[in-house]
Amino acid sequence: MKLIKGYPEYMWESIEKVEETREERLKSTIPRMSLEEREEILRKFHPDYKEGTKREVRIGPNKGDVFYNEIVDLLESKPLIDPDEIDLSSVDYDVDILIIGGGGAGTVAALWAYESGIPKDNILIVTKLRHGDSNSMMAQGGIQAADRPEDSPVIHFLDAYGGGHFTNKPELVKALVMDAPFIIKWHEELGVMYDRDENGEFIEISGGGTSRFRLHAAKDYTGMEIMRVLREKARNIGIPVLEFTSVIELLMDDRGRVAGGIAVNMETQEYIVIRAKATILATGGSGRLHLQNFPTTNHYGATGDGLVLAYRVGAKLRDLDAAQYHPTGAVYPEALVGLLCTEKLRGFGAVPVNKDGETFVHPLEPRDVESAAYIRECYERNKGVETPTGLRGIWLDTPMIEEIHGEGTIDRYFAAMKRQFGRFDIDISKQPILVFPTLHYQNGGVEIDEYAQTSVPGLFAAGEVTGGVHGKNRLMGNSLLDYNVFGRRAGIYAAKYVKKVKLGKLSLEHVRKYVKMLEEAGIKTDRKAPILLPDYRGKKALSRALDIF
Repeated sequence: MKLIKGYPEYMWESIEKVEETREERLKSTIPRMSLEEREEILRKFHPDYKEGTKREVRIGPNKGDVFYNEIVDLLESKPLIDPDEIDLSSVDYDVDILIIGGGGAGTVAALWAYESGIPKDNILIVTKLRHGDSNSMMAQGGIQAADRPEDSPVIHFLDAYGGGHFTNKPELVKALVMDAPFIIKWHEELGVMYDRDENGEFIEISGGGTSRFRLHAAKDYTGMEIMRVLREKARNIGIPVLEFTSVIELLMDDRGRVAGGIAVNMETQEYIVIRAKATILATGGSGRLHLQNFPTTNHYGATGDGLVLAYRVGAKLRDLDAAQYHPTGAVYPEALVGLLCTEKLRGFGAVPVNKDGETFVHPLEPRDVESAAYIRECYERNKGVETPTGLRGIWLDTPMIEEIHGEGTIDRYFAAMKRQFGRFDIDISKQPILVFPTLHYQNGGVEIDEYAQTSVPGLFAAGEVTGGVHGKNRLMGNSLLDYNVFGRRAGIYAAKYVKKVKLGKLSLEHVRKYVKMLEEAGIKTDRKAPILLPDYRGKKALSRALDIF
């Protein structure tokens, strides 16, 4: 296959059409869809509406609710441990607060638990990979906060609530938007280097589904930059972290409270018993389950562990019938399939166009609507571009950014994107990139209240593992905000909780009851969960993407 500037020769006829129509796009505006048009395209083309992809849960607090098949598979799996083989009389770690997950939410929770008076050695972060390996590190586009005179938390609330199709928990959205300006100020104090203009003012841009410019970014490394300062702060304090260690079951006491967890060292396979007065779930999302065979932007450890852990102790879940498919996942070159092409590109003026160089959707519709439009263009209208491996995508006309903002804009604000494609001889300042929706975010999860408490005493949760903040669809920039707002609240309120708790006898009786529920429901399976790491033996996930439609 002959390549010309990174692309197969046959694609250049289409690329030339994109270049020929660019001047016309620069002069025109694309209308947004009406509410009715949005609902229609979602019903017809969004993956959430595809038949046969979901089923009822047969056991537990969400019995009768409909979730994605892959999520139900997790919930209806057997535990990894036999309670009779675990010696609970021997406790390896005895702490006030156990934090499960070492990404953004877990690190923020640890910092604020410490600020709330919990000694550092009474806090323990347990993470299956390295401290910081998470979706928080991989986020690119930015973080929302209504901190301009023409904006307000009320407007931010309306954007987020409407973007979630009015299915969010209002009290959680209120907490999200009201805390946002404080979070930005806190980040400034920690040393986060957000983009600023020549006067030192924040550069704030628009995101899909937002009505104001409120997106703060650090080039297109925003998640990495925030995580850099959070992790540095935690390390300077000396908060203990167990790396390459996975919590595989929660502990309870004889009074029905969560009281820590059973962990396993990923290298030695040794069990570790951790007693804790409060436990904070910060395990992130589940993109590595590859819902409907979609590729994913998620990091290697995003396998939905927290959903299983919480459900087995009786916590309520919600909104797991909806997942976020980011509109602009790379679909070529093959080595990049599924990786994120930040929404910030569209915020700066890049426009999606089909193989004939035609615009077909406003570039900043809410993510679910934008994704549905791309799917329609590729699979109903047959206006997509086919890759050498049989995938389909549409062009994102990134050179428009330089036409609008001037030469060097991509180098200044999109260093990660330019480097990512530059490795394959594609210069995004001169050539468009080929994209298609990719599995990106777990919209639902463990239900919490505004204090980050779950329905089970002693169990708190924050970040992507939770449900209720975003409803059925999350807007850009609200995930980095979410884990900061609710990570902080989890740390503060867990610290308050532990000061009045005296644990009873440790127990794994809830695991025995769960196994009995599986048996009584007639669920016969060899599956075990949490799965901890994805299994890519046999048919590979990137190839499975061919089976999507």
